[in-house]
Amino acid sequence: MTTSFAPLQNDTFLRACLRQATDYTPLWLMRQAGRYLPEYKATRARAGSFMGLATNVDYATEVTLQPLERFPLDAAILFSDILTVPDAMGLGLSFAQGEGPRFAKTVRDEAAVNALAVPDMDKLRYVFDAVTSIRKALNGRVPLIGFSGSPWTLACYMVEGGGSDDYRLVKSLMYSRPDLMHRILAVNADAVAQYLNAQIDAGAQAVMVFDSWGGVLADGMFQQFSLEYTRRVLAQLKRTGVDGQEVPRIVFTKGGGIWLQDMKALDCEVLGLDWTANLGQARAIVGGQVGGPGKALQGNIDPNVLFAPPEMVAAQARAVLDSFGKPHTDRTTTGPTHIFNLGHGISQHTPPEHVAALVEAVHSHSRALRQA
Repeated sequence: MTTSFAPLQNDTFLRACLRQATDYTPLWLMRQAGRYLPEYKATRARAGSFMGLATNVDYATEVTLQPLERFPLDAAILFSDILTVPDAMGLGLSFAQGEGPRFAKTVRDEAAVNALAVPDMDKLRYVFDAVTSIRKALNGRVPLIGFSGSPWTLACYMVEGGGSDDYRLVKSLMYSRPDLMHRILAVNADAVAQYLNAQIDAGAQAVMVFDSWGGVLADGMFQQFSLEYTRRVLAQLKRTGVDGQEVPRIVFTKGGGIWLQDMKALDCEVLGLDWTANLGQARAIVGGQVGGPGKALQGNIDPNVLFAPPEMVAAQARAVLDSFGKPHTDRTTTGPTHIFNLGHGISQHTPPEHVAALVEAVHSHSRALRQA
């Protein structure tokens, strides 16, 4: 399928992903299209439900663009959910009002594991149609990020049947029947790879793997049951998009800062960090030198900073930029770069004007840092 899209007017985010020098530090926010915006709530009310919103191309396009109308963000991210893949596997996803996701069926025994298969991607056509629709609606304003949950994170929901406080069921299965856990993860990894490739074919210009629950694993278990399968996803991903441009791959493990040494060898361009990690230390471990290989870093302000007054938000944003340090400015080569983001998703209770203060502070201070 060849769709011609408008040329990109702001490629700052993509350049930073590829460790190329930029005039300022680009910024986008996890869950930027969402419940903290009154216009999102209005659209969701029209859609009737969360899945009604996510599965309707027009609504998904509308809410993806809403934050860009308010704030000069440097990327858009597809409005969807990480659990669309297990839903397509037939587990029956639903969202009760005010509660998290639930699956009608769980995967906890040999029979359920044996029944798992990579789903027919046609069942996820609504996601790929939304990607194309959003990319057209963006009209080259900023790049579009596609995403998926990681194999391990999806497995947590599939085994638990929803969110969890202690991950007792999924960890019990992992420790008592590692063979079954590996089977689930292998199917998930191949499904995620196909899913992301279809998003790339539909027009996604970067893709992100959300390993939201990798950080709940013990050392040693993380490497075997999360990192190994994220690696399996990355190995299968397409490297160029429909426009012939390179498609950067971002991996975000919440709580993963302690394993940067292990993640250094991942075949991806960008590593996302939560707020517990020190950006300067992360840069020293994986950021590389000017002219040499390395990873771009994404993150990592605490989302709860956004409840402080705007001047405090701005001060904290500057502190995050300062902790990364001066990004490289040599246009002729690659070097350490930073993409500003939250350390996890934005809270639904966040005042939008505080987000405006954050965006302004990041853009202005990061320009000043480069001049220093």
